[in-house]
Amino acid sequence: MPSDQKTELTPVNIPVVPISQRIRERIVASKTRYHANDNIAAFIQPGELDQLLDEVEEKLKGVLQSLVIDTDSDHNTQDTGRRVAKMYLNEIFKGRYVNMPPVTEFPNASHLNELMIIGPITVRSACSHHLCPIIGKVWIGVMPNEHSNLIGLSKYARIAEWIMSRPQIQEEAVVQLADTLQEKMQPDGLAVVMEADHFCMHWRGVKDMDAKMINSVMHGSFLKDPNLRREFLSLIKR
Repeated sequence: MPSDQKTELTPVNIPVVPISQRIRERIVASKTRYHANDNIAAFIQPGELDQLLDEVEEKLKGVLQSLVIDTDSDHNTQDTGRRVAKMYLNEIFKGRYVNMPPVTEFPNASHLNELMIIGPITVRSACSHHLCPIIGKVWIGVMPNEHSNLIGLSKYARIAEWIMSRPQIQEEAVVQLADTLQEKMQPDGLAVVMEADHFCMHWRGVKDMDAKMINSVMHGSFLKDPNLRREFLSLIKR
């Protein structure tokens, strides 16, 4: 080959790995669970949520096309893929993708040891079976001790929102909320009661508009002391 002849290099088409796959690979490599109601914020790098939003938008456009909806001509659905993607990532499933909100903790300087009840806190979630809304209320009972951390009143609502803003089933959501508060506060006793409407029963299936689900989790003194448990349950019924 003459020395003055140049060789042209043909560009190689390197497949672009979807951002969801890259995040998933990090999670799998760490052997961490990533169920619908798990938080995966630790595996998402700065800027990647915007990329994930774009990917989810494209997938949702495909769903609409498979439902035989003319999103090109129908002005009502032209931007539906984007709107729904933003709703999932930034609102109703936000608790999967962001860290727990900062919680201000105070020492129990006055050695409070009386029952505290917070609620009702309005909560919104989505059924992980059908992605239908779950809307209800939560009551939290706390029996502090002199070593307990106390948290600001609004923080109960913020933590509840963070836990509930994921595809959930109510039984597991209440356990997650109770475990998180127990870890943060270390009280002698903790109780969580949730009552909610499930739109997977309202919109589909039996289409029962009146049925609600109520469940509870009791820790420590609420579990051991029936009088304390009765006091808490009687007060939240007022």
